[in-house]
Amino acid sequence: MTIRPATPEDIESISQLLCELSERFITAEFSSEGKRALLETLTPDGIGKSMQSGFRYHVAEEKGQLAGVVGMKEDSHLYHLFVAESFQRRGIARKLWQCAMNECLERGNPGKFTVNSSIYAQGAYEKFGFVAISGPTDKGGVVFVPMKLIVSRRQ
Repeated sequence: MTIRPATPEDIESISQLLCELSERFITAEFSSEGKRALLETLTPDGIGKSMQSGFRYHVAEEKGQLAGVVGMKEDSHLYHLFVAESFQRRGIARKLWQCAMNECLERGNPGKFTVNSSIYAQGAYEKFGFVAISGPTDKGGVVFVPMKLIVSRRQ
């Protein structure tokens, strides 16, 4: 498996993966308005706009197949972390997160990260060291758990 920075050529496959997994695991607890709002951000146009506005994405590939993706906003907010179902439970999410976190630390992040976790993914983020700031929050029909992580800077 290789992890590399995403390019504009990856936008379609990133969008497809994020949409499929969001509909399967995340949006059931959303209102129809919330589901529509989230899925709009996951279209190829939405992912492209995120990249253009400075979000940095990395993809994990195995034998030419997209295994997972991580997206960071402003070197501190974990915006997307998805692993294809056939690749789950192999440590790929952790490897993607480590890659993104290390890059953010190298770019000057002091060790403070946030994520708005789906209820489905909360346990995975807790294994990475994130802690919930509050209980589930509903913003425009999108339900998430705000979480934070503080890590020691490497010397």
